[in-house]
Amino acid sequence: MTDTNRPLALVVMSKDSFDLQFDDERLRRLGELAELVDPVWTDSLDTVSGSTLTDQQLSTVEVLITSWGTPRLTPELLARLPRLRAVFHCAGTVRQLVSEQFWQLGITLTTAAETNAIPVAEFTFANIVLAGKKAQFLASDARTFRADWSYLQGRGGLSNFERVVGVVGFSRVGRRVVNLLQTLDAATCLVSDPYANELDVRRAGGKMVALRELLPQVDTLTLHAPALPETAQMIGAAELALLPDFATVINTARGSLIDTAALERECVSGRLNAVLDVTDPEPLPASSRLYDLPNVIITPHVAGSLGSETLRMTDSALDELERFVAGRPQIASVSIEAMEVSA
Repeated sequence: MTDTNRPLALVVMSKDSFDLQFDDERLRRLGELAELVDPVWTDSLDTVSGSTLTDQQLSTVEVLITSWGTPRLTPELLARLPRLRAVFHCAGTVRQLVSEQFWQLGITLTTAAETNAIPVAEFTFANIVLAGKKAQFLASDARTFRADWSYLQGRGGLSNFERVVGVVGFSRVGRRVVNLLQTLDAATCLVSDPYANELDVRRAGGKMVALRELLPQVDTLTLHAPALPETAQMIGAAELALLPDFATVINTARGSLIDTAALERECVSGRLNAVLDVTDPEPLPASSRLYDLPNVIITPHVAGSLGSETLRMTDSALDELERFVAGRPQIASVSIEAMEVSA
């Protein structure tokens, strides 16, 4: 620590992220919590790439504030940051940020993933409610049928009463979605997650079941699992076939969780509906038939924090910095063990 008990801090992220996430108010708060390197922000720690920071400056940095566009903290970069004690990430996943050497050095790492889960859960819940009435898909039908409302009968049941919602992944987002579902009158929430604690799921308002038990019962299936080797295409042709006719698949997690070709076949047939904020690949190729289907809604990865929502993540990171300066435990710390089963 410096003589003033405030650590020497540097903001490392893309210029777009810095402009979006650090307004005057948050820069002022950062300056109150830490001594700041001059310049306070950089998008590179590599002098070859034109960073204006010298090796001498980097050698004194104790805290990094990171976000989208931060370079990976490789052993080479860490060697130039010998006094680094903590990294406070103003975004969600830190997978792209840390290296094995990082963990060996015992550096404190926190994430704003819990905060980023808020808009994702809100977006998901809104689409679950709309899917109960098939509103997204009826809106597409209206463009074709116009004044002929006979299309109203072609989408299956239109109701949010006594619906069954399946939540795959009791993650940060999944847990929030389960909580929000308690506001739907008489809705049943089934949860499938091999790593979840059954008591925690029950307290949140859900019921733990195996995936293959869950699938045939649900009106809406929403995915909130991390992208891991074992979750790749976990919802494939066999799993989709278990879903009831007119069920809606919502994916605001990772595109790799679904077999895209299998989902396309089900949606082309009209048997299933889909709301996709993430896809595999992302974006889908222009030739994908999913773009043209009235029972498929595709959005360009907008569920997570955007615009002013990103300021909430900055506040979360600064809260963690404040705890660090005060010698209090971190709330949103990340461990290598947690990363093995999370996004």
